[in-house]
Amino acid sequence: MQRRDFLAATLALGAGVPAAWLGYRHLNRPPSISLNKVGLPLAHLLRDGALHQAPQSQHRCRVLILGGGVAGLSAAWQLARRGRRDFVLAEGFERNGNAAAFHAGADLTAPTGAHYLAQPSAESTAVRDMLADLGIMAQNGAQPRYRDTDLVHAPAERLWYRGQWHDGLLPDNPDSRRFLRLVAKLKQARGADGRKAFAIPIVESSADEAWRRLDTDTFAAWLGRNRFKHPDLLHYLDYCCRDDYGQGIARVSAFAGLHYFAARANPNDAVLTWQDGLNHLAEKLRRRIGLRELPHFPAGTHWHGNPPAACAAVALAVREHERGVTVTLRHTASGQTVAVEAERVVCAMPLLMAARIIAGAPRYGFGGTLPEYAPWLVGNFVLHRFPQEAGKSELAWDNVVHGSSGLGYVVATHQLIRAAKPAHTVFTAYRAMNGDTPANMRRRLLDADAQALIEPAAADLLTVYGKAFWQCVSHIDLTVRAHAMTVPQPGYLHRADLTALRAHRSRIVFAHSDLSGYSVFEEAAYWGVRAADAVLDSL
Repeated sequence: MQRRDFLAATLALGAGVPAAWLGYRHLNRPPSISLNKVGLPLAHLLRDGALHQAPQSQHRCRVLILGGGVAGLSAAWQLARRGRRDFVLAEGFERNGNAAAFHAGADLTAPTGAHYLAQPSAESTAVRDMLADLGIMAQNGAQPRYRDTDLVHAPAERLWYRGQWHDGLLPDNPDSRRFLRLVAKLKQARGADGRKAFAIPIVESSADEAWRRLDTDTFAAWLGRNRFKHPDLLHYLDYCCRDDYGQGIARVSAFAGLHYFAARANPNDAVLTWQDGLNHLAEKLRRRIGLRELPHFPAGTHWHGNPPAACAAVALAVREHERGVTVTLRHTASGQTVAVEAERVVCAMPLLMAARIIAGAPRYGFGGTLPEYAPWLVGNFVLHRFPQEAGKSELAWDNVVHGSSGLGYVVATHQLIRAAKPAHTVFTAYRAMNGDTPANMRRRLLDADAQALIEPAAADLLTVYGKAFWQCVSHIDLTVRAHAMTVPQPGYLHRADLTALRAHRSRIVFAHSDLSGYSVFEEAAYWGVRAADAVLDSL
């Protein structure tokens, strides 16, 4: 079977499990398997209106945060930092959202979502303040310093290219060198308004239409017009867009494609990472805030929330009125449903959910269409021993297969400072499912069972290690994120609905990376902090 045929077969998801896995199961005791389709079945019941039931009790609170991902936690951190601790956080469908992690044992964890944070640039003041407050940045100044234990250790990345490993992810060629020279210039480019052409958070970027005009076409079309044609460069750029945006160069905006490379402009590109990925930051935020993790709703009619509390609940309905905001909450474990009247609400959930549950959604800015969401498949392979490496190559933190439709795999234990390899590890394989339209790939993912998802999740690992890889695996944890991230398609900078939602101020304030049109930690943190400040100003 040719590689392209193999990958096409794995993307079918329902066509049967390939021979490598079947052969392993026949000759060996198969590893245990767990499958988490995030938010299901509750999310679809909510979508279909099947969860609406009369509240069993009535409650009041000052501030209610809807969503326990990075945006919601950032809002909670800012509220607590500025002295407002009487709030309650409803987690939503998943603790820590896209920063969640898989726990493989007492001392072994791995990300099921985002796995690193780039060093924040000068414009990302909210993230710099946060990292300083958490003790990760030793100095919050023009040139911040980070702890060595938080910066990715060498070797950071390698590329499987033509049957062997190579340092770095971009093969050298004239087009690649020309593109990198262009990026160096774009990092310093400014618009007529004096602002950086590309900045994070994206609202800090220049409004100069000479730059924003890049948002009218796809990245692939822009590359073609500018004669970037070398296949190795195009695959690398496609990989980068799939990694950050969930879709490749043929679907994302040219502005987004260049923004990926030019926005941060850090002198040192080493990223921050931990064994459990961004779950590490999320949990540190929770401890810093002093969140009480309640197994049930807070007791009493008045939810004082001091110290602040968090509970596993999802909002079924949100209605703003002259006295406050009435939110119907359903506990995701017990099923208990309550009505809460809050003075202020931070809506830190994805916009596709907010549009469905907020009464009178169009008056807040929601339009007829929402941004496209990319589906993801994340496979965590718990290993009782390390597989044999080809040649003399040393295992890196990030390992990418050239020409693959996957995104490679990261090694959870890479940051552990040891004289020898740990006895156990986890390889986390990422796949942005973009072999078809997001809607079609989403349907295939949701219809597939765990057996059908194993080979797509393991495709890059099998390319590198062959079927012998299965002999190292003791457990497979699969996570399906059907609406993992918004895709910055052409026109995303000019969406009227996002502009309106960003500017909206009432008893409801919005906070989610969706407001930026794409999903990264810095954007979520920015909107969370901004929402908290708006709430504090209004109170």
